[in-house]
Amino acid sequence: MIPNSAVENLERLGVSRESMTRLEVLVEVLLAWQARMNLISPSTVDDVWARHVVDSAQLLPLIHANTAGIADLGSGAGFPALVLAAIQPATVHMFESNAKKVAFLHEALRQMKINALVHRDRLESRVAPKSLPQVQLVTARAFAPLPLLLSYAEPFIESGATALFHKGQDVDAELAEAAKAWVITSQKHSSITDPQSVILEVKELRHVKRDPN
Repeated sequence: MIPNSAVENLERLGVSRESMTRLEVLVEVLLAWQARMNLISPSTVDDVWARHVVDSAQLLPLIHANTAGIADLGSGAGFPALVLAAIQPATVHMFESNAKKVAFLHEALRQMKINALVHRDRLESRVAPKSLPQVQLVTARAFAPLPLLLSYAEPFIESGATALFHKGQDVDAELAEAAKAWVITSQKHSSITDPQSVILEVKELRHVKRDPN
């Protein structure tokens, strides 16, 4: 059963009852698999709805209406990818290199009865833009420090996508470090689940021009 506080937050975000049913299936599958492999931090299991589901769903108001494709980098336990796939119509592409986590993602999709694409790839192998799906949004949560994350997201952003990254209290330090290599047009949105966290929206990205001298 979904906790009342989570229901209230999900309803506030415009999530339908049908979608909530799919999210209940996701949590059931997640907890069953968590018993035999570490998908989420054990300290968050008892608060999975707030810490993972609502935390993922809070991206919804930031997703543009014309978004037909989403690339989720380092999908792992499926947050935010599976949550977004359960709620909205865009095609979600999940990139995950760990075979056991890929198996989990496929099983979750099967039981949730939703369609999404799982790519068992290391993102480093997808350097050629032509090999990437056409998407309008890139997401990532608890995946990599921002400088590395931007290098993975660059081909998508270069093709016109916007990025929405979950980031914690060190976001300003990460932005400062990333600025050594990147010129970034970004905006921070307050998280509804953690006052110390933000959703970092990256709208434009380009390499810093090096002085040849």
